[in-house]
Amino acid sequence: MKVKVVTDSTADLPPEIVKELGITVVPLYVLFGHDKFRDRIDISEDEFYGRLLKDPVHPTTTQPTPKDFTKCYQKLSNKAAGIVSIHISEKLSGTCNSAIQGAKYVKNGCPIEVIDSRTVSLALGLAVKAAAIMAKEGKDLKHIVEEVNKIINEMDIMVIFDSLKYLAKGGRIGKAKALMGSLLNVKPVLKMKDGEFEPSGRVRKRAAGVAKLIDYAKGAGEVKELAVIHSTTLEEAQALAMKIKTLLPGVEITVARLGPVLGVHGGPGVLAVALRGKLA
Repeated sequence: MKVKVVTDSTADLPPEIVKELGITVVPLYVLFGHDKFRDRIDISEDEFYGRLLKDPVHPTTTQPTPKDFTKCYQKLSNKAAGIVSIHISEKLSGTCNSAIQGAKYVKNGCPIEVIDSRTVSLALGLAVKAAAIMAKEGKDLKHIVEEVNKIINEMDIMVIFDSLKYLAKGGRIGKAKALMGSLLNVKPVLKMKDGEFEPSGRVRKRAAGVAKLIDYAKGAGEVKELAVIHSTTLEEAQALAMKIKTLLPGVEITVARLGPVLGVHGGPGVLAVALRGKLA
């Protein structure tokens, strides 16, 4: 038996990667008033962003319940040498805590390790992908956990937003609240540090924001893998990926979409670069 890898839907991993590597994704929830949806199961990205722009009720999000995780772990544990469960920063969500609580109720003694990635989206997703590759190769739980913790220290993400209003409404603005007084006609740029967002500058034009992401990728040091993430601008994300590819030939680049749960806090027009490497 091999180790099984679990994450949550904020990892934003493309479905083909999830399927190929046998990753189990536990969904968070999106709520429009009394309407509750499992992220990417009961509501697609297109359905979500369409409703976000039209619905007078601003959506909220909530983490999976401990029962959700217990059910997931119990099912996997019967065919697993162990389970490594890697999740969104605990400073942004209660998902890690739910996973820890859920693991306590698994009855057959399968070892379960819950890891706080201290990040989000494909910065989380690339760490999960690496864990799943190791699991597929037959590495044991101890080895995978040790390596994932090293990989997390190599992860970084930079995000440009059309507006911070969605982060502010969702209460996930963190240290970026310092920008709130100067957002008129400004595109905020944020990075993750110690598990939460903090300001990394601001630009007035979208093109300047894209250029900042390119400079970020180019100056990041020895990049091992990279992802471009968008919420509503696929062509822009693909073009950005192509530009970065010319600067970093040989680096694997994934293009993925920001899912509904993170879309609640990011809104339309989000564009981000996540990378793994020896950071400069």
